Amino acid sequence: MKRTSSLLIAVLAAFALPVLAQSNTPNIDQRQVNQQKRIDQGVQSGELTTKEAARLEKGQQRIQKMETKAKADGKVTPRERARLQKAENKQSQKIAKEKHDRQHDLNHDGKVDRPAAK
Repeated sequence: MKRTSSLLIAVLAAFALPVLAQSNTPNIDQRQVNQQKRIDQGVQSGELTTKEAARLEKGQQRIQKMETKAKADGKVTPRERARLQKAENKQSQKIAKEKHDRQHDLNHDGKVDRPAAK
C-alpha cells in the first residue's frame, strides 16, 4: 500500500512541476493582459490605426516569446525578470505614444483620418 501511495505522489508531483514552472510570473502575465486590453481599447475607440495596432501586437508577441524562453528551464531568474519588466515598460510607452499621436481611425475604415504632423 505504501508503494502505491508513494508512486501516486510521484506521478502527481511530476504533473504539478510544469504547472508551477509556468505560473511563476503572475505580475508579467497580468501586465501582458492589461497591455493587450489597452491595444484593443485603442482600436475600438479609433485612437489606433490597424497598422499601429499590428505593430503593437507584434511587440506583445515578442515579449511573450521572451517570457516563454525565460520559463523554459523552469525558473525565471531575477535578471530575466528584470529584462522582461524593461521590455514591458518600453512596450507600455509605445502603446501610450501611438494612442496619443495624431493618427486616428475614428470611422474604422482602416485608413488614417488625420495624418500625423511632421
